[in-house]
Amino acid sequence: MLKRYSLPDCPVEVTLLLMGDRWKLLILRDLFSGTKRFGELRKSLDNISQKTLTNHLRFMEDYGIINRKVYAEVPLKVEYSLTAIGKSSKPILDAMFKWGEKYKMLPHNA
Repeated sequence: MLKRYSLPDCPVEVTLLLMGDRWKLLILRDLFSGTKRFGELRKSLDNISQKTLTNHLRFMEDYGIINRKVYAEVPLKVEYSLTAIGKSSKPILDAMFKWGEKYKMLPHNA
């Protein structure tokens, strides 16, 4: 369920709040390939703690970026997927990918 929070007036600040974190961006990246379970996300996100992943997933669910689906099974099965709003961030991640590729090709002074 989407929880309503007050957002900053500046659209750039809103974007930074919702996506301006390493883990949030990498969670988005992973969910663009499809629905994932918690363990799949944790395995993909090297060095993320269980607590940090849980907190980020809750935040992203609260703001309507991801869906969390719980199956009444033992053991409990939970899946995460992108909402329409989450999917709309694809051009941002694509631009970051392209910029990162170009940056890696630049000569760097060590």
